[in-house]
Amino acid sequence: MEQDIAQLGGHLGFVGVVERVLELRDLLAQVRAQAIERERPVEIAPAPQVPDHRQDVAKPRIALHLAPLAGTLHRLRPESNSLLAERTWIEVDLGALLGNARTVARRSGARLLPMVKANAYGLGAVRIARALEALEPWGFGVATPEEGTELRAAGIARPVLVFSMVTAALGTAAEYGLTPVLDTIEQVRAWRALAADRPFHVQVDSGMGRAGIWWEAFASHGDELGAAGGLEGVCTHFHSADADPASVRQQWARFQAALGALRRRPALVHAANSAAALRHPETAADLVRPGIFLYGGDVGADARPRPVATWRARVLDVKWREAGATVSYDATYVTPRRMCLTTLAAGYADGYPRALSSRGDVLIGGRRLRIAGLVTMDMIVVADHEWAPEPDAVATLVGSDGDDEITLDSFAAAADTISYDVLTGLGPRVLRVYG
Repeated sequence: MEQDIAQLGGHLGFVGVVERVLELRDLLAQVRAQAIERERPVEIAPAPQVPDHRQDVAKPRIALHLAPLAGTLHRLRPESNSLLAERTWIEVDLGALLGNARTVARRSGARLLPMVKANAYGLGAVRIARALEALEPWGFGVATPEEGTELRAAGIARPVLVFSMVTAALGTAAEYGLTPVLDTIEQVRAWRALAADRPFHVQVDSGMGRAGIWWEAFASHGDELGAAGGLEGVCTHFHSADADPASVRQQWARFQAALGALRRRPALVHAANSAAALRHPETAADLVRPGIFLYGGDVGADARPRPVATWRARVLDVKWREAGATVSYDATYVTPRRMCLTTLAAGYADGYPRALSSRGDVLIGGRRLRIAGLVTMDMIVVADHEWAPEPDAVATLVGSDGDDEITLDSFAAAADTISYDVLTGLGPRVLRVYG
């Protein structure tokens, strides 16, 4: 039965690019009988290579939908008229993703260790990792063993580094062939007792103050670490690579001092995130760990990322109201004159920040419209005094429409947050469409 499901998944890829992978329990009674649990994802057979026609909304298809735990099948939902049945979706430009990755590789001169933690910053870890395979990265970075096992279940065979490792989860890392990044000498000893000489990396705290062995204390463990057969890499993390060059120089010097305490230099040394890789290539070392830049977030370098994520929402309702009409909860917005109120199918349950109430903009038909009133769980309302969109129109929440654009970073700034927060906050019911 598992084989049948995997083959079915491959055929589904033929009829459309697809996105939300969901729980098994609703699939078939036969699946329940074989006890294929949510915790054990069924690998989907590779789809035939066919062109993506995400703009062809008239073509019927079947879509898989992303659950909070991506990588497990939930149900198969027939889709008539493709995106016409969707309320809100993210268009992920894989070509732009690869272009951004090439920029990092070219500017840094180092091999890539792309960070695909947090479901690849909300855009779908498996699909993103498979796309990045074309660039032959050294491996991938995640934050939990569960994120690593999802990649393994999808057939990703490259090294997977697990950062922010919980000691009690080292067994899972060992079972699935994941490489832990260890933050204390006690973790190193626990890993060696469990996995002998299997590879691991050690993190040095050079000033981030979050995790790792403090750089001044590293020397006291130099002999023990140098004798550890599994020591494959040593890393650190910059706290202000996008804004403070002096801090980068200080942390880099501290990191070099820690490395000097080892009997031998490990095979892999890595420190640079997106900002450091682009702004401070002297810190590139053996691997660089790009994250937000891959997904379209600016890091203050002269190289600008190509936009990767475009967020759309469907128009649900269009109506004219006279002056004095109230809008949304608490009636915080009152129409100052005769206004067209347009309701859109996205809200804070989808990841649209409530902080954008009465201050965020959307694009419809190339026009910029302001949100009216409070953002609600499932809907937002925008207002204009001289124009009404078509009832079947689609709004752009992030991205381009006509000659105007709401960039990922401007969207985040309007909400008093950062691009990382916006992408990782995208809800599971927002369809991811890849092209």
